[in-house]
Amino acid sequence: MSNIVANPRLDSTKGSNNILRKQGLVPGVVYGGEEKNELISISKKHLKILLDQENFLSNVLKIKINEKEINVLPREVSFDVITDEPIHVDFLRMVAGRKIIVEIPVRFINNDKSPGLKRGGVLNIVRRKVELKCPTDSIPKELVFDLDGLDIGAGVKISAIKLPENVTPTITGRDFVIATVAAPTIVKEPEKPAEETAEGAEGAAEGEAPKEGEQPATTDDAKKADDAKKPETDKDKKEATPEKK
Repeated sequence: MSNIVANPRLDSTKGSNNILRKQGLVPGVVYGGEEKNELISISKKHLKILLDQENFLSNVLKIKINEKEINVLPREVSFDVITDEPIHVDFLRMVAGRKIIVEIPVRFINNDKSPGLKRGGVLNIVRRKVELKCPTDSIPKELVFDLDGLDIGAGVKISAIKLPENVTPTITGRDFVIATVAAPTIVKEPEKPAEETAEGAEGAAEGEAPKEGEQPATTDDAKKADDAKKPETDKDKKEATPEKK
């Protein structure tokens, strides 16, 4: 359990909160239970270290305010829209005997023992977190799912893990899927035969092949075609014109 040292603050005006932020502190509030809400401020540096943890919002913390220590659960963090720095944080008091709803992160183990993943399958994660209803003293830090023996097409469901006593999913009435082992998505195209490629290159070099039913042009035919394309000379015109008598 992580420990946080918090300082009480007297008011929650915008001006006083901005002064705290300039001093490297983040304003916050502790609420819940029968006690009144407590205005606090904590170190921004320490808060950012805690935020790097994936299970920050499901991890019970111990806050020390003056000489008093209380167990709390982080519930909401506000961030600056420009700098993305934390600017406010809310904590919920842990009251014995009560239940709360939290999102617990999911972790998968034994990936190397899954036949489906060994054959190129892909782990398709449907839910990275699962929402659970838990007693305040029985909040799991994570849900661990074993992939040992899973082949392509198999799925991991919530029933695959044994939850702590009195801990239940908020989704009831069905055994919902957490992840599946999907088939590979990349398919290689077949290569063209080398013979077909060579024939195509040869045809392109020699010109277009004759159509079906046509005879290939002979040398004489080619000569006649060339003669027909030559321009008429004066000699040809003279020979073609009959002499006047």
